[in-house]
Amino acid sequence: MAFILQNFAPIMFAGLVFFLLLGFPVAFSLAACGLFFGLIGVNLNLLPETLFQAFPLRIIGIMKNDTLLAVPFFTFMGLILERSGMAEDLLDTIGQLFGPIRGGLAFAVIFVGAMLAATTGVVAASVISMGLISLPIMLRYGYDRRIASGVIAASGTLAQIIPPSLVLIIMADQLGRSVGDMYRGAFIPGFVLTGLYALFILMITFFRPNMVPALPTEARTIRESDGTSGLRSLGALTVLSVAAAYVFRYWYVGRYVDASVEEVVVLMLLAGIGAAFVLAVLNHFTKLNLLSRMAEKVTFVLIPPLALIFLVLGTIFLGIATPTEGGAMGATGALIMALVRRRLNLSLLKQAMDTTAKLTTFVVFILVGSTIFNLVFQGVDGARWVEHLLIGLPGGVVGFLIVTNILVFVLAFFLDFFELSFIVVPLLGPVAEKLGIDLIWFGVLLGVNMQTSFMHPPFGFALFYLRSVAAHDDYVDRVTRKPIAKVTIEQIYWGAVPFVLIQLVMVGLVIAFPGLVTSAFDKEKKIDIDKVRIELPPDQGPAIDATKGFDLPKQEQKDEVDPMKEIQRQLESGKK
Repeated sequence: MAFILQNFAPIMFAGLVFFLLLGFPVAFSLAACGLFFGLIGVNLNLLPETLFQAFPLRIIGIMKNDTLLAVPFFTFMGLILERSGMAEDLLDTIGQLFGPIRGGLAFAVIFVGAMLAATTGVVAASVISMGLISLPIMLRYGYDRRIASGVIAASGTLAQIIPPSLVLIIMADQLGRSVGDMYRGAFIPGFVLTGLYALFILMITFFRPNMVPALPTEARTIRESDGTSGLRSLGALTVLSVAAAYVFRYWYVGRYVDASVEEVVVLMLLAGIGAAFVLAVLNHFTKLNLLSRMAEKVTFVLIPPLALIFLVLGTIFLGIATPTEGGAMGATGALIMALVRRRLNLSLLKQAMDTTAKLTTFVVFILVGSTIFNLVFQGVDGARWVEHLLIGLPGGVVGFLIVTNILVFVLAFFLDFFELSFIVVPLLGPVAEKLGIDLIWFGVLLGVNMQTSFMHPPFGFALFYLRSVAAHDDYVDRVTRKPIAKVTIEQIYWGAVPFVLIQLVMVGLVIAFPGLVTSAFDKEKKIDIDKVRIELPPDQGPAIDATKGFDLPKQEQKDEVDPMKEIQRQLESGKK
């Protein structure tokens, strides 16, 4: 009995692991484990009976959490966009743009994956969309199956780390930090990871060019009447857009000196995109033919998702909207885009709302279960046990980060990012804060690490999403009429391995260069003491004369008394 009393917290944690290994749903495993050990703790006098009265209050607190409203908004936005045809247009156009170079289709998938991540924030929608559209085309023109499947699955998981990511919302809530700050911190690492994916494909084009061939001439459908590609016109339009962005930057910075970096960057992008759109519209309606078909097509295809990115992320970074309000505007923008494309109907709305309701219910039930578990776990000093366990590691902060990342990486083989966020993060966050680690940086680091949970063979969800839309049997291509072999699950697994390694490299980069996250925040403004001026309202305080200094107010003078006259007065009064 003494052993149980002294080790109640680790026994409770081991009990949770046992429940999970039995295959019970995570939400119910957490709640059942919390209630079961809570009752035992009350009978052993480790916990007061009043602890159970706090459960309803905690659940009501979850229901009142405005931050969690962003989850259904962004989920609904992603599902509507996935069915609006935006991904199809992007992949077709960007594939034509990069098609003439080796690995062009893979570069297009990475670029579109990053753009879908910045608009949808849902991994399943990105992977399924690109798998349905890009995988048959890549197989048609001779791409290696491992490269094709790996790049599609990895690019889809960018929605895990590039804002507006659902996991960043949960992470911010669990760590007690602002969702907007978490988005700012993850912005640069997300696009650095995108660049690492592109760098890997670039290396493949040099060392294994036969694995990523260029599109043949007959497959390039967007061409000019004289047979040229029209890329020169697109290059000129890009130069003009960049020039317009920099002109706007110099004007804006000169007028608003205290503008933050992200504010300037967002508005620069808006100015450059707006200039390109205006030029393309003028060229289209005035029939000047100054722009090629490729330039017009790329501009008109990119504008809607970029406008949606500004509507969501731009308003958040500029401080105009909260993440919840940004999600609401994004959902409205997605509905408008689907309506303009004539894809919005009752069936689409019903499917999107059903899926959104299921995912939101899934998140809330896990949160309720984790709240019950954590309340009991904290009551038996579980947080102190975890703190002593992790703070006592050799190496201090570095040792803590190494063990934490190994733990999250291993658990990601069996748990998805929601479950990791609700089970592991509440235990690690207080320890990280006590060690002096910035929780925004720590949250982004864990987010990058948790991204591997989607790519781990054999349980990675992104791999299952791709498996569901990849060809299960050999088939005849409808365009070339050539037989195409099926994609096996082993090829998908081997294709994921290099990208998992790239994600681990990104974890190391975030640890080695914390400025990738922290540089997104405003630096502390330095005060020049020599330029400080003290101004007081008129008629208050002393006046200052440059030649005489301070003109202090004169004190009231009392009538001076002559001592001799006072003595004479007292003598005379005594005679009387």
